[in-house]
Amino acid sequence: MKKKRVLISVSDKTGIVEFAKKISALDFEIVSTGGTYNVLKDSGISVINISDVTGFPECLDGRVKTLHPKIHAGLLAVRDSNEHMKQIEELDVELIDLVVVNLYPFKQTILKENVKLEEAIENIDIGGPTMLRAAAKNYKYVSVVIDPSDYDKVIEEIKSNGKVSEKTNFYLAAKVFNHTAHYDTLIANYLRDKANIEKYPYTISMTFEKIQDMRYGENPHQKAAFYKEVSNNEGMLTGIEQLHGKELSFNNINDTHGALELLKEYTEPTVVACKHSNPCGVASADNIYDAYMKAYNSDPVSIFGGIVTANRTIDKATAEEINKIFLEIVLAPDFTDDALEILKKKKNIRLLKLKNIERKQDEKCYDIKKVSGGILIQDIDNLTLNESELKVVTERKPTDKEMKDLLFTWNIVKFTKSNGIAIGKDKQSVGIGPGQVNRIWAAKQAIEHGINQLGEDFVKGAVLASDAFFPFSDCVEEAAKAGITAIIQPGGSIRDEDSIKECNKHGIAMVFTGIRHFRH
Repeated sequence: MKKKRVLISVSDKTGIVEFAKKISALDFEIVSTGGTYNVLKDSGISVINISDVTGFPECLDGRVKTLHPKIHAGLLAVRDSNEHMKQIEELDVELIDLVVVNLYPFKQTILKENVKLEEAIENIDIGGPTMLRAAAKNYKYVSVVIDPSDYDKVIEEIKSNGKVSEKTNFYLAAKVFNHTAHYDTLIANYLRDKANIEKYPYTISMTFEKIQDMRYGENPHQKAAFYKEVSNNEGMLTGIEQLHGKELSFNNINDTHGALELLKEYTEPTVVACKHSNPCGVASADNIYDAYMKAYNSDPVSIFGGIVTANRTIDKATAEEINKIFLEIVLAPDFTDDALEILKKKKNIRLLKLKNIERKQDEKCYDIKKVSGGILIQDIDNLTLNESELKVVTERKPTDKEMKDLLFTWNIVKFTKSNGIAIGKDKQSVGIGPGQVNRIWAAKQAIEHGINQLGEDFVKGAVLASDAFFPFSDCVEEAAKAGITAIIQPGGSIRDEDSIKECNKHGIAMVFTGIRHFRH
């Protein structure tokens, strides 16, 4: 009786020598290629070189090794077909019962700094995916293993039953096609970028890698998982290092994303406190302690149980203040040893470290929203303002201080759910009105919050930002009552003149940005 045959050709050689020894002991003969052949042979394992099977040498710098009928006929033959078996015998082809293959490291190659196109091209595997797909297509008769974590399962089934079950083969085959789809998508997206093909082509493929399963999703009855893009994740939420606390939940990650993206808009020492993906306290200062205190005092109620992000190292003094309240998460580029010692005393707080926290998402990335039956894809909203782009539309111009506060507050409203209004002063959020069905409600909410938390005197002289234009003059009227002295908004309403006249009536400066920041 002929021995069963296994073909082994792996780039990732984790555990392959041990696997080969075990499969050889189960009376399989091993066929191998190139570097894998040498590793197995040097380990004292009996192994047949692929060229001895094909009768043809490996050639073209290893580009052609397994692309041969004697390999693929051995993989694709239907064992229950008399005609297939007759041809196999006539062609003197040996059947292959097990394939163990993983692919050239294309992902690892393109993630290297300054990698050249030629190197990336050479790491596009051709023979590997072809063998994998052939074996997976013929799963009823051939076992195919792409993941070293499946080695033990395959060995155990062969030990127990003399073969791998069809159920397991089907599972392994499905895993293969999932993997080759991921691999091909990486290649397609890399080459699309290099070829400058349009960002929104006729068809689009995306691929992500799982970071973790979640305990549940947005609600306990929803299953969920966290995936990352295949890219340099430094400065991104997928690049965090958790220093302390329980596993992150779905809502933790989603809320932290909202806070982190707003934080990236600022270069000065800044703290952003967030609740349910909306900012509730934002402040910049000369140091991170003062920034935290200003952000906390903006809304000491809503910050409870929220997310705090900072763009500077958390020091001892800041940690002592943070430790006075319950927070779900504190995220920063680093923590001093003293700060960590203080914060780790609380069991439930999650401490996250993120290097290069100022790095924004690549403009090549997509913003994706799931809708019924499909997805909506758009560019990342990375647009930022500077003073030269603003158009003053009122009789009074903003003072230098007002202009700085307008730009500061505009960033806040950019990351506030629409309809959104944000009020700011002295680089501190005063009141935020998020997600209302009309703009006047959002304005009243922001003003009322500012008065209740910081007092009428503090609100006077503050500035107001709106994520979209004013359809009526009512928001300006409310701002005037509160003593707000400057407003920033996109403009573009057919009734802009009503708001401009109302500003002029009260001596309020108003500037148009010409752009809006809806956040739905």
